[in-house]
Amino acid sequence: MKKITIKDIATEAQVSISTVSFVINGKGEKMGISAAVIKKVQDVADKLNYRPSMIATSLRTGKTRSIGLIVEDISNQFFADLARVIEDEAKNIDYRVFYCSTGNDDGRSEELIHSLLQANVDGFIITPTENLEKSIDLLLKLEKPVVLIDRYFPGQKVSHVVMDNYDGAHSATKFLLNKGYKNIAVFNNKSGMIQMKLREDGYRDALKEEGIYDESLVLHMDYHSSEENRIAAILSFFKKNPKIDAVLFLANYLGLAGLQAFRGMGIRIPEDIAVISFDDHDSFKLHTPTITVIAQPIEDIAVKSIQLLMSQMTDMKTFAVEKVLKKGSLIIRGSV
Repeated sequence: MKKITIKDIATEAQVSISTVSFVINGKGEKMGISAAVIKKVQDVADKLNYRPSMIATSLRTGKTRSIGLIVEDISNQFFADLARVIEDEAKNIDYRVFYCSTGNDDGRSEELIHSLLQANVDGFIITPTENLEKSIDLLLKLEKPVVLIDRYFPGQKVSHVVMDNYDGAHSATKFLLNKGYKNIAVFNNKSGMIQMKLREDGYRDALKEEGIYDESLVLHMDYHSSEENRIAAILSFFKKNPKIDAVLFLANYLGLAGLQAFRGMGIRIPEDIAVISFDDHDSFKLHTPTITVIAQPIEDIAVKSIQLLMSQMTDMKTFAVEKVLKKGSLIIRGSV
């Protein structure tokens, strides 16, 4: 199918190419073109299904009306749901979104940032990897609009929108304690990222407040380990700690591995062990029994991140850095 150009519109509307260019770029009135001619050109453009070239528009305005969204893993339901809402919000303001997944790999993250810089995206929404702080500093130095989501670097002056991870874990642990559970294990990864640290801090402090924190009930697993290795690690841990009566998984992929391990050991939920996981997942709703979760406020995070990014893209000189904490929700189901 032939690509429609402004020359085609000019021929159809019987006006000059410059007239079409002015109208298409919103400068018709300013250039003294009559309302009738403006409408005629617009009608012909609609009739011919004209779509302006993104490259040409970028060269003319310096803007691509695009946002680079860099997340840990777009196949993870939390990030997929977050990306969907961000895309919907961006579409409402006539922006497109380019998705990228880092796999929590620092080198891959840096490559993606430089690729999106070359693509001249107007702003970045990033779930940073552990050592990405210098790359974020580069974006700030280049005065590129950027908002961090899900995690952040405490000392960095950059806007972020995250869940209150400490409160989520603290509240979930208190809920288990109030239900009478005493030997509560926690499963975390070794990434060292701030959100994971805060979740474990909330768990630990809730138990310390009751004087029953037991460091031997904390399991750290390598982030890049396979699901099979996670299941094996959980199986081994439970064999060494048969007194565990409840467990808090600090990410949904850890929770999914845990459920498979429990099935393999014949552990019944909640009769033998109570279970709570961070980040909801369709499998948690379908599992028997359904799994209690600390759900992230996905829509709130997505909407606020777009708002903060727009404030920077509108006026990079005067915007104020905002560090936003959103409350999560403890969704009580059958696993406790």
